[in-house]
Order: sequence, then C-alpha cells, then structure tokens
Amino acid sequence: MRVPRLARLVISGVLLLGCSDAGTPVPTASGGESTTYEPNATLVRVVDGDTVEVDIDGTREKVRLIGIDTPETVKPNSPVECFGPEASAFTKSLLPEGTPLLLERDVEARDDYGRLLAYVYRAADGLFVNLEIVAEGYANLLTFPPNVAHVDDFVAAARTAEAVDLGLWSACSG
Repeated sequence: MRVPRLARLVISGVLLLGCSDAGTPVPTASGGESTTYEPNATLVRVVDGDTVEVDIDGTREKVRLIGIDTPETVKPNSPVECFGPEASAFTKSLLPEGTPLLLERDVEARDDYGRLLAYVYRAADGLFVNLEIVAEGYANLLTFPPNVAHVDDFVAAARTAEAVDLGLWSACSG
C-alpha cells in the first residue's frame, strides 16, 4: 500500500530569515500580491526537478527547492525514478537558462549537502516555482521542519494533484 508523504508531514513554527549564511542580504517576497519580484539570482541551469544552479552576485550556488521532492534522475548510484525525466523537463520549461529569480529563504540556510535551501520565484511574473511543480503533479511533498513557511500551500496542491491523478500520481501509482 502506498502511503502518501502527506501522511508523514510534521509541522513546526516558522521564522523567516532575510540573509544568507554568508552575510549577503537575500530579500524575501513582498506579500504575495505582487506579480513581479526584485531578482536576487539568475538561473544557470536546472540540475533536476528540485535542484537548480544559480548565480548570485557572481557566485554559483546549487539551490534545493524547499518543500518538494521530485523523482531522482541524477543521484549517484541510484536508478532514474518513475517520472523523474518528466519532472526535470517540467522544471526546465519553467526556468530557462538566464531566468532572473527571487530566492526566498526559510529558517535553515543549507541542507546536509551544502546546497542553499530556497523558495524560488520567477522575477518576471512572480510564479512560485516550488508550488507550481507540486500543483502540476511533478513532485511529492517533502517537509523538513523548521523550513515550513509555505507548507499549507504545498499540502493543498499535493492533495489536489493526487486526487485528480495528475502527473506522477497517475504514472507511478503501481
């Protein structure tokens, strides 16, 4: 029996930080109603469905999108997972090389692999990339408290995608 990741969700308190662990200011999105955002990074490339490489003031950083988990395509010593190539292609369609981005941080700055953790928005139109990937069925929910600022939105999007068998929910159910 498949147990949705939603059932394993643990929620805790949230504190948003506006600066990186290196002391460089990283602005946060302003209220959610605006359709444009002041960029603080530029997309270099999409690594896979939930990881991108960006340029921040001349420094390249790998960024892990907070709150989501797409099927693996590039993990060493691991097979390509069901719907992984599609998830990577979808993220690439949302974020062409050179796309100006706003990275919004949560409590923890980096993961155990040293990747910057962020909510990613396209600066031109304010598209919340993490949420779009979940809503379109290309990712499961993956929450690591205390990084839970948008968890309610992710839960709702994942439930809806699963309910209508969107994307990986229909392709990988067996």
